[in-house]
Amino acid sequence: MTGMSNKRNDRKTTVSVSWKARVAIGLLMALAVITISITNRLLTDRFTESTRNRAELRIALYSGNLLAELRQNAIVPQLLARDPTLIGALNSADYTLSTQRLISFVEEIGAASLMLYDVDGRTVAATDRNRLGSSHRSAPYFVDAIRSNATIFTTVQREEGGYTFTYSRRIQDAGTTLGVIAVEVDLQKLVRHWAGITEAVIVMNSAGEIILTTSPRWRGLSEPEALADHDPQSAIERAIKATTDWTALPPDAYIQGEAVMRLENKLSFRGWRMVSFTTYQSVREKVNGFLALEVMGFAILLALAFYYLSRRTAGRLAIFARESAELRALNAALQREIAERKRVQETLAVAEQTLEQSSKLAALGEMSAAVSHELNQPLAAMKTYLAGARLLLRRNRPEEALSSFGRIDDLIERMGAITRQLKSYARKGQEAFSPVDMGAALNSSLSMMEPQLRQRQVQISRILPDETALVMGDRMRIEQVMVNLLRNALDATKSVRNPQVDIILSAGETGTLTVRDNGPGIEDLDALFEPFYTTKQAGDGVGLGLAISSGIVNDLGGRLTARNGQSGGAVFEMQLPITGSESGAEDKMEAAE
Repeated sequence: MTGMSNKRNDRKTTVSVSWKARVAIGLLMALAVITISITNRLLTDRFTESTRNRAELRIALYSGNLLAELRQNAIVPQLLARDPTLIGALNSADYTLSTQRLISFVEEIGAASLMLYDVDGRTVAATDRNRLGSSHRSAPYFVDAIRSNATIFTTVQREEGGYTFTYSRRIQDAGTTLGVIAVEVDLQKLVRHWAGITEAVIVMNSAGEIILTTSPRWRGLSEPEALADHDPQSAIERAIKATTDWTALPPDAYIQGEAVMRLENKLSFRGWRMVSFTTYQSVREKVNGFLALEVMGFAILLALAFYYLSRRTAGRLAIFARESAELRALNAALQREIAERKRVQETLAVAEQTLEQSSKLAALGEMSAAVSHELNQPLAAMKTYLAGARLLLRRNRPEEALSSFGRIDDLIERMGAITRQLKSYARKGQEAFSPVDMGAALNSSLSMMEPQLRQRQVQISRILPDETALVMGDRMRIEQVMVNLLRNALDATKSVRNPQVDIILSAGETGTLTVRDNGPGIEDLDALFEPFYTTKQAGDGVGLGLAISSGIVNDLGGRLTARNGQSGGAVFEMQLPITGSESGAEDKMEAAE
């Protein structure tokens, strides 16, 4: 009875602790939500106000620049109207030097262009020579200037879009009107400076028509029409595409459903107004940075709470395990089932190994053509050495003939190594790789190819590294790849007058062998490493060399690539992991498995 009472007390304590823990976690999450909400509102208010202050400063600066540009150019017509050179040109109708004089002025003033009209409205001098001879008799900037004694400012909408802003003034001499001088104000350079990431700027005239804007599509529209524009490439949409509308302060305007901050500044010039639209993106980014820190802090607290509860739960589970004697029988049955599953898995593994070995043996039949191809190389070399030895014996040079016989013996050993490779492939498992000096393997491959090189008179250039390039692999298989690459380079230069093969061996993160020839190059790079693909004549090859070489390099954990050189020819590159590199270690482990 005492034991049963203790168990009941333990259960009651567990239920009580679990209930309190849930309440504590709930309160912590509620505190996190309240804190984040208050922080979001306070920081959003603060940063929104800061953004508004900066926007007000910018629009004041933009307005001042615009007024300064207008006032700077307003005095120019009055000065040029008194220029004796221009007055003399209009009196004498000799305008040969007038255009050059206007060009000298425009560089100092910074205006878009200067134009001189005669009394009939014909352009007699201009900084833009394409306008010479054009008639402006009915243009408002000409007509109003002729009729007035003061400087006239005119805004004219161009047919191709945009507006032309012109100051004009008539030129008089002794009470006689001679013509009109006009100055086009370059306000687009200001618009280019206004263009920003998070704001758009418009300038409206007294009629509410947009005459300057950072979004070209808005020119000529009213502000409501511009805000209703739904072009996905408009400047303001690109600016607010990522902006969310959950600011604490109410938005001033909506553009395509997005909230923006609208600021307006009245210009002391002909009733013009400047309006800027600023997004809340910067506000959201700053607030999100602070909120991310708060969320991280509460997440750490929750993680600690769950860790504490998990430890308490682990202790309670130990108590429950002692009270669950009936589970022992189930555990025993489960252990028997696990043992049975292990036996089935072991049987399955043996079956998989048997299938893999059967697949290897089946592949030996397909490799017969490859064996014929690989044995053909040393046989061809042996034939060349035998012919050389026969000639040396006839010339009574037995010692040199013995050297040829020694090389034939090496080739026979190599042929035996190739057949042993097939036997090794047929056996279960693979031999462990050993460190291979790629420089030594290259010298051995060049030595085997020496008769062909001497017969073809191919110019060989070699660049070798100062340090030894050691890779993990099978030297015989690496030499097999090198011979294939050299032989392909020789075959590719058969039709070249001065055949040349460049061999570059480098050691870095990988041991890299590059073989470059000056042949015609490769036509089909995609099918180059496919079996039985060849561009050689019938009888010269069956197209297995590169396919076998690619398979060997892949087995060694490397990569064999091909490309066409910039100055012609083909470039083959074999990369193998250097001994001790991480990639090399992983490949060796995979090869050992």
